Amino acid sequence: MRKKHFHFKALLAILLVAALLPWNQAHAEASEKPAFDPFEKSIDEIANALDTNQITSEELVEYYLKRIEAFDKQGPAINSIITVNDKALETAKKLDAERKTKGPRSQLHGIPFVVKDNFDVVGMPTTAGSVALKNDYPSKNAFTVQKLIDAGAIVIAKTNMSELAASYGRLGYSSMGGLTLNPYNLNRDASGSSSGSAAAVAANFAVFGLGTDTSGSVRGPANVTGLVGIRPTLGLTSRSGVVPSALSLDVTGPLARSVKDAGIVLSVMAGTDKNDKATQTAHRAVQDYAKSLDASSLKHARIGVATDFFGDNAEVDSITKQAIAKMQSMGAVAVPVSYSAQTKYLWTPILGPVGDAEFKTQFEKYLGMLPAGGPKTLQEVIAISESPEVMNSATPVNPARLEGLKTALAKADTLNSKEYKKIVHQEIPKTRKEIMDIMKKNKLDAIVFPTMSCPASNRFDKEDPTYVCTAYDTYAASYVASATGFPEVTVPAGTVEAGVPVGISFFGPAYSEQKLLNLAYAFEQATKARTVPKNTPKLP
Repeated sequence: MRKKHFHFKALLAILLVAALLPWNQAHAEASEKPAFDPFEKSIDEIANALDTNQITSEELVEYYLKRIEAFDKQGPAINSIITVNDKALETAKKLDAERKTKGPRSQLHGIPFVVKDNFDVVGMPTTAGSVALKNDYPSKNAFTVQKLIDAGAIVIAKTNMSELAASYGRLGYSSMGGLTLNPYNLNRDASGSSSGSAAAVAANFAVFGLGTDTSGSVRGPANVTGLVGIRPTLGLTSRSGVVPSALSLDVTGPLARSVKDAGIVLSVMAGTDKNDKATQTAHRAVQDYAKSLDASSLKHARIGVATDFFGDNAEVDSITKQAIAKMQSMGAVAVPVSYSAQTKYLWTPILGPVGDAEFKTQFEKYLGMLPAGGPKTLQEVIAISESPEVMNSATPVNPARLEGLKTALAKADTLNSKEYKKIVHQEIPKTRKEIMDIMKKNKLDAIVFPTMSCPASNRFDKEDPTYVCTAYDTYAASYVASATGFPEVTVPAGTVEAGVPVGISFFGPAYSEQKLLNLAYAFEQATKARTVPKNTPKLP
């Protein structure tokens, strides 16, 4: 009897070991499988990792929060973030649960992004970099932010910017956030005004970011931080729920580490918004920009080379010329083109006067839509900015920015002037016609040029003797898209000796985003010019 009992125990033990063997083997295989590393990964790669349970949205958010903690306020102290979303982890958990029960809402489901701090996000103040607006909490999300949230994307943080979206010599500096540094070279700035979003995406604090562009504020920061930046056609993306600068010029656009990622985001955020009249017909133009990207699109392309924006920095010129030569080697025909004397520098005849005329009225209309408690007039914002508390703080308002606000206050009545009406009804259409005539005459698919004619500039508070620039205004090339409302895409083209990236722009007529993205994609895939910032490497 005891012998039988022993045999029974032995049999049980054998069966138990046999049952555990597959589990142990599977467990061992799982532990051997490398964990998914989101560093420098594309939207496609991260979405696939989420779909195949290699990572959760909660883990993704934790990953980016750790990077923000390690690199934004300590270490290199990039200082790109103004406010971290304290609901991001909670949102991620809910989206993980939703993925299990209903599946993903879109490719962006559970993917974290950063938002320039002039976009409204519920639960977070919209400061636009101004300490005067630090307690302004909006009651609804900006239209573009809501579209991304509806697609399942997660706002992880709001980013620093040039104060009220104008730099006045201090690129990426604000009284609310201080100075954002360039993650590629801490002695250089991250341009402006979407400096925080650009630096954050370049430093892998999020997968992509949102910026606004009035006179180059998406393209400049993307250019100096090795990103793809899109200034869409005016009217393709909404500006409602965004602090305005000048609505005749303002657009909202994406910043990303690749053309495809930027195209994916643009497709989601674009569309008609009843609260932004400029977008009335946008729904007809929106495409799935990333779906049909064509790496062979340069093969038979005719590219106009805007010769007016060379000669300010030898390294930028060299990189741009090499980029054009590469396009030619891929089958593109390069045609030199030149603009009229006025179009070469559009700040004085168009951008400056329009900005001064429109700012006060549009800014105060925006302030009037916020809940009670904050300032409601430009004069009140100026008064707070000039208060001893702010003036004596560690980050006072840039004095030149303050003067710019006073100029806008004094010139608010020019909104009804003959000069303003002439600009809007004659000069802007004339500039559009000039571009269209150049494109038609030369049968061009796009016009290309260095996005900025010099590399990332010295931060305002620190000299870097290696910086060389002979430009009167290194952003002059950007003003053509701003004045016409036509789209422009900047893509990385190379890196100068100081370690900062340089971009090349593809510019074309209204609603030519797909063609421009195709050309940029073909160039990007052939050159792989993007590098990783040395100051924000992988965490151990």
